[in-house]
Amino acid sequence: MAAGRQIPLAFVGGGRRSLIGGVHRAAAALSERFALKGGVFGTDPERERAWAHALGLDERRVHADLPALFAAERALPRGERIEAIAVLTPNHLHFEQVLGALRAGLHVICEKPFTVTAGQADELARVAAANDRLVCVAHTYTGYPMVRQMRALIAAGAIGTVQKIDARYYQGWINPALQDAGLRAAIWRLDPARSGPTCCYGDIGVHAFDLVEYTTGLRVHRVLADLRAMPGAGGLDIDGTTLLRTTDGVPGVLRASQVATGEENSVGLAVYGSHGALKWCHDAPAQLIHLREDAPMQVFTPAHAFNEALGRGASQLPPGHPQGLVEAMANLYRGFADALDGDAGAHERFRGIAAGVRGMRFLDAVIESNRDGSVWTELGE
Repeated sequence: MAAGRQIPLAFVGGGRRSLIGGVHRAAAALSERFALKGGVFGTDPERERAWAHALGLDERRVHADLPALFAAERALPRGERIEAIAVLTPNHLHFEQVLGALRAGLHVICEKPFTVTAGQADELARVAAANDRLVCVAHTYTGYPMVRQMRALIAAGAIGTVQKIDARYYQGWINPALQDAGLRAAIWRLDPARSGPTCCYGDIGVHAFDLVEYTTGLRVHRVLADLRAMPGAGGLDIDGTTLLRTTDGVPGVLRASQVATGEENSVGLAVYGSHGALKWCHDAPAQLIHLREDAPMQVFTPAHAFNEALGRGASQLPPGHPQGLVEAMANLYRGFADALDGDAGAHERFRGIAAGVRGMRFLDAVIESNRDGSVWTELGE
């Protein structure tokens, strides 16, 4: 689908047992803009080499750690070296791994949350700028065609002035761990040493936050958070409700839970304006609902010529053919590749380091607000 060169890519994490690694491998391939060449896939190099060989990778480019990978790549002719690396490891490892990659001259794709504190994110932004490197943060939902259609319609004034924002992200998979200490101990996201200071909001709430800022073009200025912690997990949140206020004074609410019994992966966003509203939900990702007071409800679906260019460009299949998480991630990879090749308009098609920093400011403010008794707390700039 996409024209352009294939950019040599490595992974850190994302090995044979990694769910998100499989998504990234498929997305990179589907984008037709990246070629996976090697990496540091896990903690058992021999098994990972055998697994990589089965994928058709050169075992000599599978390494035990990042310093070994960086040294081996520097020894190759310049035209054969990797140019980008995807960081697909637990949260606590992101900062040092992204920092090392940037200093090694690599562009970076990083899973969210970008780091574990806003201070770390600020430092990475400084290093990226100093080394003239680009970063993509994997906020996958912004790759869905109808999410991009939502952004384009709001920017075009289709719903007038934004008056209310309602974002949610509900899962139920942690609920069984409330009653099972053994299961609780096996979930790395419930270990503060690996997860950082947040579980639910760092895992999924930050996705909802990014959707808010991506689609509306508004910046959240302050938050008031009420979080529920998992017993015996160092105070890590598993559920919460957060009030939002943008710099323009627009009110909003963001609800996130990983103990919403029966929910699988329900991401939703509604934006209400002065003369219309737009609603999108991951339960039906191919539908964008447009509500108006002076006309019947309208439902946009992907791949039609009447869609806005941003939404239309994210469609990889004809109308009526389902597109999912892998296709959405592939759109981020494709947009990032376009940016690496100098496309000045690519910033709308992937989430860059500024979005990563904003996400960490949000998480820091949510944690601080909840800690201080659910008071209004500013994100800062």
